[in-house]
Amino acid sequence: MPSILYQKHNGIATITMNRPEKHNAMNAQMLVELSRAWLDFRDDIDMRVAVLTGAGDRAFCAGADLGSLLPLLTRSRSAQDEWDEELLADKSIQMRAVLRGFDLYKPVIAAINGFALAGGSEILGACDLRIAAPQATLGLTEVKRGLAPGGGSMVRLARQIPLAKAMEILLTGEPMSAEEAHRIGLVNEITTADGLQKRAHDIARLVADNAPLAVQACKEVVLRTSGLRYEDAYKIEDEVALRVLRSKDAVEGPKAFIEKRTPKFTST
Repeated sequence: MPSILYQKHNGIATITMNRPEKHNAMNAQMLVELSRAWLDFRDDIDMRVAVLTGAGDRAFCAGADLGSLLPLLTRSRSAQDEWDEELLADKSIQMRAVLRGFDLYKPVIAAINGFALAGGSEILGACDLRIAAPQATLGLTEVKRGLAPGGGSMVRLARQIPLAKAMEILLTGEPMSAEEAHRIGLVNEITTADGLQKRAHDIARLVADNAPLAVQACKEVVLRTSGLRYEDAYKIEDEVALRVLRSKDAVEGPKAFIEKRTPKFTST
């Protein structure tokens, strides 16, 4: 049974973490399959935006499977199948799966359908837009298990929300409600549980209908300039903006506006 469901339709990729009986906790198979999905999404020119969610209505992702993945990574157990072996053989798989150190400039929208704890919250930090159901719970609980949140959160979180709140989340390991996550800007909005997937895909449609090179340029510049001085950041912005300006899409967009028609963007 696949641990990741990967569907593509009309420019939108839907990636579903599929271990509902384990609250969609990450094991070796999930990390390998998730890594493969991100590579395919990045390289498929027809895919413009991804929606990431969890199977079922209880959990987005409960983080690492403490009974399977953690013993493998700490070497307290040996590899037992081809998924374990592949994960151990390629150290980039684990980080790519949680979008750490992986150049992905296509947007990713999280549809948070339940609790997102530890690694589940870590991957949220790499998502560009985050839509939550009312029952969603977020938290970096690693410190309660003798672990450090090394999937990007120790670097990313304090750049995304106020420092004091980031430190509270990291140091206490206490989960927070969807309402609190929205209040501090960790999620964009809260919608109904029944309407979550539709809302996430409606937003994905808005993004996918825009010029893909321009959309990706926005994300690329934000990521590449994080922490840089304005002088250095503007050089990157100029580089990327000029690249978009020289594209066919930059000709098509204004032309379609003048002709009062829907633009036909081609990613070229």
